[in-house]
Formats: sequence, C-alpha cells, structure tokens
Amino acid sequence: MRVFNKHYVLPAIIFFVTGCGASGNDTSSSSIAAASSSETPSTTMSSSVSSPSVVTSISYSSSSTPATTENSTTHCNVPVLKSFADLTPIAALPDPFVSINGTHLTQKQEWPCRRAEIAAQVQHYELGTKPAAPQQVSGTISNEKITVVVKENGKEISFDATVILPATGTAPYPAIIGIGNSFLNNQELSKQGIAVIQFPNNIIGEQQNGQSRGKGKFYEVYGNDHTASAMIAWSWGVSRLIDVLQTSNNTLINANRLGVTGCSRNGKGALVAGAFDERIALTIMQESGSGGAASWRISDAQLASGQNVQTLRQIVTENVWFTYQFKIFSEAANKLPFDHHGVMGLIAPRGLLVIENTSMEWLGNQSTYITSVVAHEIWKALGASDNMGVSQIGGHNHCQLSASQQPEVNAFVQKFLLNNTDADTNVQKTDGTFPIELSRWVNWTTPALH
Repeated sequence: MRVFNKHYVLPAIIFFVTGCGASGNDTSSSSIAAASSSETPSTTMSSSVSSPSVVTSISYSSSSTPATTENSTTHCNVPVLKSFADLTPIAALPDPFVSINGTHLTQKQEWPCRRAEIAAQVQHYELGTKPAAPQQVSGTISNEKITVVVKENGKEISFDATVILPATGTAPYPAIIGIGNSFLNNQELSKQGIAVIQFPNNIIGEQQNGQSRGKGKFYEVYGNDHTASAMIAWSWGVSRLIDVLQTSNNTLINANRLGVTGCSRNGKGALVAGAFDERIALTIMQESGSGGAASWRISDAQLASGQNVQTLRQIVTENVWFTYQFKIFSEAANKLPFDHHGVMGLIAPRGLLVIENTSMEWLGNQSTYITSVVAHEIWKALGASDNMGVSQIGGHNHCQLSASQQPEVNAFVQKFLLNNTDADTNVQKTDGTFPIELSRWVNWTTPALH
C-alpha cells in the first residue's frame, strides 16, 4: 500500500440510471457516531421557487458548509475563449493558479473567479453550456419521492426522484443524491441517518449510444440542438431537484447537507453535478475513469505505454456524455487549456472523495490517481487540504465498493453531511505499483494563497 504524504510539495518544473457499464489493506480510521433513532415522519409538501437573483459580490470561505446559491460567480468577467486553432499545446497538466490573462493567483478570494474561468472553458470545449435557473421550478416532497416541475419559455417538464429514508435519525435528513443509483454501501448510509435520493438521469438526458444526442426532458425544454452534453443535462436536473429541496416548507430533507454520488459513467456525472452546483456539500465519484477523475493527457500516455486505457479519441465515439464539438480534440488533447485536475478543482473547497479501483486498467488507474493527487493541490492552496481525498484499492469488481474503503466514505459523510468536524478525512492512498511521475506532469508550484 502506498500512502501519499499530503504535505508533499510539487516540483517547480483537479448514481446514474444505466448502472455501472464500462466507459465510461491499509485504511484511514474514523470514529463514526450513530445518529439517534426516531420514527419516520409522514409528509407531503408542495413547493415553488423562482430563479435566483444575480450575485454581485462574493466572499471566500474554506469551510465545509456549501453555498446557498447554485452559482455564486455570475459577476466574474471571463475573457473571450480561444478557438481550437488558436490554442497552444500544453504537454503538462495546465496550471490552475494562472488566470486566462496570465495573472498568477496570490489570494484565496481570487479563486472563485478563476474557478469561473475554468468552468467556462470546460463548458465551451468539453461539456456544453449549463443553462441558468429556469423561470419557475415547483414540486412536491413525500417520504417516497420528490416530484420536480420545470416551466421555461412556455414549455413544461416534470420528473420524479425516488426517496429512501434512513433507518435512524430525525428529519430533516442529510441526503446523498445518486446519479441513477448509489453504489456506495447504502445500508451503512442508512445507519448513519442519511437518506438516499435516486436521480433518474436517463430520462433527463439519454445515454444509450451516439444516437441519444438531444434526447431527454432537458432537450424538450431547450431544444435538441442545444450544446449541452448528457452530463450537463443531468447536472441541470440535479440542480432543479435541489431547487425544490431548498423551499421553506421542506421539512424532510436537509438542503444544506446534500451529497452526490455515482459510479462509472454516472461517476463522471456526479463530478459534473458537484462541479456546477455550489449547494452540494459533498461529491463522491466512484470509478469514473475517462471523463471523470482521469486526465486526458495522462490517459494518452498510459495508452502510449502499451496499456489498455480509454482515451479522449475513443470515448467521444461511444456516447453523448460530451458536447458534439469535443471530438475536435481527439488527436490533440494537449491543446485543452485545462484537464480534469481542474474539473475536480471546480468543487474546491467543498468536499470531494475520489474512489478508484486499481484493477480497472481501462479506467486509467494510473491517470485517475495522479490526476487526483494533483487536483488536491487546489484544496491545499485554499487552506482546505482535508476536504479532498482519494482512495484507490483493487481486487474487487467494478462499482463494488471495497470494504477497506468504507472508513473513508464514512469519514467524508460524517464531516460534510453530519457536521462531525472531528472526522478524519486525511486520505490519499493507492495499492498500485505504477510510477507517479509528478515531475513529468506538473511544471508549476502550488502558491501559498493568503
């Protein structure tokens, strides 16, 4: 077992419906306090919410408490992004601490607008645009399901998300939103008083194959030619679900203690949902592979070394998880002005736990671990080092959480959903024997942001 020192200084030279299809030992300890038991309340609530007002100012916080708005950076001025032809190849992982105009970050309060730049790049080049909150979102909440109704420009759609209440605890319950499903130990979540919400991503943005583009309820509202990929459509749907949970008459689910999870293709979706909604306190992405925790650049290098790894050029032909134009980078991943250490960094300083499987070479086992280690530097710079961790253990099936990784999941759930500040979330480990080669992928220094 290799446990990575979280104080290592980088050298100066970031459950969805189809289940867990492909494509897509030494443990840290934590003390888990069981929640008190109570009878489950029987409730049905109606709610309605209008679009949030534009944020005109911002204050930085490294606490584990999430924001109350979906996007607090709407005031940030993002420069015009370059065309593909004008992008310059970057061999190493791009520096997340240098703005588009070349300015180096020196203060923590500069991170939100740098985050806005990376978010704009990810949407522009890779995922497509996530629309702002629609004109009206309403819904009902019961012990069994949450119904979400969206109205925008004369069009209306609705969807249901299944609710599984915990065996213990009291309402309002913290909750994990599973993209499609949760492949965590849901019985363990229930014992800790955590509700599970099953988000029906496939009806929001279909993902059967390459012919699914533009199909699903999202596209019924915004048109089948919208740039949004399926994963952006899913993230939009998760945000609308949270809109309903935020209403004042919701007494069942604690909207300030929400997590999101998913495995494989849906692990990629969990990353996107967490990255583009600041109200999500904790993201647990499980065996997400290419388009998730893996770097496009490092996955290309793994393939070049003779390993069987999914890369950008292959995944863009498989499904509709990315915007149509992303295929232009098939033979030029190094022209992307970001990589997935930066995509994971969009969650910072909120909670992120990366769960990976060393046995899954196709998912880029080396790529996912190195990329996660590099992404952690963003949390470190923001003074929130223990808010992000990575645990990579092999010897089990895809989307089957290893028992040796359960303590890490418990610790992150305790800290971010149950507000246990004593939970030990300091984890960065792998049982892989591959070279780390940070000097190959990082030619920048993590700043000491003030």
